Amino acid sequence: MLADHNPPKPQPAPPAAVGPQARRIDSATLLGPQGEVLIQHQQQVYRLRVTSLGKLILTK
Repeated sequence: MLADHNPPKPQPAPPAAVGPQARRIDSATLLGPQGEVLIQHQQQVYRLRVTSLGKLILTK
């Protein structure tokens, strides 16, 4: 008789913990009534906005 050989399934990694320095900002506060904000990062400007489906999109 052969024994079943079913290796255990790998467990997903736990979600990353939010450290004490991480800030949480409500998207409505961040984006304002226009629904978008310009972000300057390392001499580049990015646009964070809400799409028509309510998702966030970041473009350069």
